[in-house]
Amino acid sequence: MRTIPAGEFKVRCLRVMDEVRKSRTPEVITKNGRPLAKLVPPDPPAPDVFGCMAGTARIVGDVEAPGLAADTWRWVGRRSSAPRTGRSGTRRRRR
Repeated sequence: MRTIPAGEFKVRCLRVMDEVRKSRTPEVITKNGRPLAKLVPPDPPAPDVFGCMAGTARIVGDVEAPGLAADTWRWVGRRSSAPRTGRSGTRRRRR
């Protein structure tokens, strides 16, 4: 980690920033011999989330076949025949 005085950094700031980006080494900016700021390179970009699992899954079986047998379809979505009760435990009228 190198140090650079604030006055010199002010004169060459763009060049110093390019050097930090290329060399990936931080620089400490000092004022009156004391550290004032630290110039560090940015983190590398994170990999894209979309498509990161491409090619990792495998399709097994028939994906177009229904998940339930044909005779069970008549039960799906059917209302329960049990009486409906409210909070007090009394029967409620169906709407």
